[in-house]
Amino acid sequence: MVNPGKRMHILQALLKLRHGPGAAILPPEITRIHMDFARRWNGGHFGPRKFWKICLPRLKYWNPAVPMLVNRSEDQTAPAKMSIYFRQAALSDKPSALSTKAATLPMAQQPHSSIKNESPAPEPEEDERVVTIEMKEVHSEQILTEFLAKTGATLVKPTPDELMEMRQVEELSEKAAVDRAIVKKYLDDIRREERMLAQARKEAEAIKMANQ
Repeated sequence: MVNPGKRMHILQALLKLRHGPGAAILPPEITRIHMDFARRWNGGHFGPRKFWKICLPRLKYWNPAVPMLVNRSEDQTAPAKMSIYFRQAALSDKPSALSTKAATLPMAQQPHSSIKNESPAPEPEEDERVVTIEMKEVHSEQILTEFLAKTGATLVKPTPDELMEMRQVEELSEKAAVDRAIVKKYLDDIRREERMLAQARKEAEAIKMANQ
């Protein structure tokens, strides 16, 4: 049986992944998403990095079948761009050329994310069109707003049960913070008493040595 503390941490992590900025269901015509930005935050890449760390995991959770690749480089002066690939409306009921092509490739040759600028945004397939978002010098919230507008994604809202769980997790977190503060004060008091006792012993020993 999982203890209550561990269960709370698991539930908290799951709720954090399921809900928040980026929790949205993409329309079926979106075939893949590609992000391109620098590894470090300076030079206008803070917003893209924040979107990648906060929003993209939730997007991937709710859209596991949509490939989401991230290409990062050491060049802080490079552009930061998101490419969103759409299946052409006339061909939306057919398997995409990308999925057919990817299925025939060995695992080592499958598209993958990179931290060495090895996976730039590819050209769209013949049955795709691409929409881009310029992310450099743009806040993550603004990137998300533009992303939702251009994709037509549907936001995911917590269910009543999840809202109740969120309140329970918040209450448990607040109680845990109070408990940690109490334990810290208790330990600090013990350490202070130990220091005072050690100092008193040191002074007593000094007096003893002076009287010899």
